[in-house]
Amino acid sequence: MVAKSPIGMNFQGPDGQEDMPYLLTPGPLTTSRGVKMALLADWGSRDVEFRKLVKEIRQELLRLAGCDDSYECVIMQGSGTFAIEAALGSFAPARRKKTLVVANGAYGERAAKILETIGRPHERISKADVTQIEPKHFKKLLEEDKAISHVWLIHCETTSGIVNPLSELAREVKSQGRIFMVDAMSSFGALEVDMARDEIDVLVSSSNKCIEGIPGFSYVLVKRDLLVASEAQSHSVVLDLYEQWKGLEATGQFRFTPPTHALVAFRQALRELDEEGGPAQRERRYQRNADILLKGMVEIGIQPLLSGNEAGPIIQTFLTPRDENFKFDEFYEALRKHGFAIYPGKLTKRDSFRIGTIGHIDENVMIRVVEAIKHVLAAMNVKDMAPRD
Repeated sequence: MVAKSPIGMNFQGPDGQEDMPYLLTPGPLTTSRGVKMALLADWGSRDVEFRKLVKEIRQELLRLAGCDDSYECVIMQGSGTFAIEAALGSFAPARRKKTLVVANGAYGERAAKILETIGRPHERISKADVTQIEPKHFKKLLEEDKAISHVWLIHCETTSGIVNPLSELAREVKSQGRIFMVDAMSSFGALEVDMARDEIDVLVSSSNKCIEGIPGFSYVLVKRDLLVASEAQSHSVVLDLYEQWKGLEATGQFRFTPPTHALVAFRQALRELDEEGGPAQRERRYQRNADILLKGMVEIGIQPLLSGNEAGPIIQTFLTPRDENFKFDEFYEALRKHGFAIYPGKLTKRDSFRIGTIGHIDENVMIRVVEAIKHVLAAMNVKDMAPRD
């Protein structure tokens, strides 16, 4: 059993077997009691009520994304990467034209790897994980290389937590007449997204991020004409978005067994998002969480990887102290005993660790996180907080 902590707020897990920590990660994340309770009922995937629920989710996602009636929502079983590969396999050109991946972290690089694996022509611009993507990074390439027809971008790159300026980038891409595809995995539901206004053609996200559901499915919001034109273009039977959409439209059912519990929990999460005041209010809560965490860590002496105008409210990355007594695994386990599970930062170029500020948590939890970190560092006898080289 995880030790009781005077700092962390622990809560009981299934059958009372242990006290579960807050998940301070970019997903899976801590969910509300209402979302957890929604998981307790069993649903038949072909039942009328379940099909109504799926339709409701699809409509609500389109509304949240600022879509007009020219867009469709296709839900796909599996994690966010499943939907990313489904979108790239359905929409990235297979010949003559190519896709530009603009990357400033591991998840942009992963998209390029998917295109390479499925044999789709592409170019890649790779920037450092501390570099915010700007139009100047790809403007000239789009002007000179007319074979580039599609652009793929990460909105919030959780390698470091950096947020790329979506509207500004969309204006540049669309001014040059390209298809704009966005990985909004860790931003959608909190950071502003308006697909119709910004003329975003494709957006991908998943159930266990800012909408605060559980893992199990992902979804693609896409211009209908682009979706229709993708018939027979997918490299995969399972990941064929056109066929998945056709089935959902015809019968309201998935082609393959849907993650019923995750979908029911997600509907509850959508209702709670609305009750909170929508994405704008959720972003404010996340930003308060981030502000408290960053202020507390700076006071401790631990340096953030990003400057304040680059780090979004989703996940914060901190440089590892150079003190020889600091060992991440020990730090992680000690924090978990205080009721907080954080994330390693091995994806960044510099030695770091990450702490998520999203999920069903508030500023009171973040105050306790900072106190727990102080307690753990003192117990580890870590005094030199300067970052490792």
